[in-house]
Amino acid sequence: MNSRRPLIVGIGGTTRPGSSSERALVLSLQAAQAAGAQTRLLGGEFLGRLPIFSPADQAPTAEQAELAAAVQAADGVIVASPGYHGSISGVIKNALDTLEVLRTDARPYLTDRAVGCIITADGWQAAGTTLTTLRSIIHALRGWPTPFGAALNAASGLFDADGACLEAKDAWQLATVAEQVLDFARMKARP
Repeated sequence: MNSRRPLIVGIGGTTRPGSSSERALVLSLQAAQAAGAQTRLLGGEFLGRLPIFSPADQAPTAEQAELAAAVQAADGVIVASPGYHGSISGVIKNALDTLEVLRTDARPYLTDRAVGCIITADGWQAAGTTLTTLRSIIHALRGWPTPFGAALNAASGLFDADGACLEAKDAWQLATVAEQVLDFARMKARP
């Protein structure tokens, strides 16, 4: 039996400190950690420093290389995006576009990794369309979206002053995403 703790990398948030999508991602990563995973957060501050991906660039920047190395090492990934006009945010799309630097890797893009999807949006319609978009992108990157994707309606607030979910159903969603990513990572690691 493999005793190594799986590494779950979280990519998400916005450039606004304390964004609901980053707070949701942190809670999901905490659930994964409580269940035995190692975790790494590449949140809004990091994503704000990530240059716009261009396939014409000869070599990745330090930030692009850091993102690529984190995903290369990951056993699973959780992506959290706000719903902006029915789709994922530009910083999340840019991070996912940057994974093009892994095209020649032994495990290209998100190959062999479960990817949990978390969406926060001010309304159910935006949450649903954004979740569908993110899952489609994960498929295109050869990742395996988890069966359950979290869609949180931020219209009436999601978190208390300490960062915990106001609603038990939202906490359940974030924990379920983490559980499914971690379960898949453990199944994949079995000899």
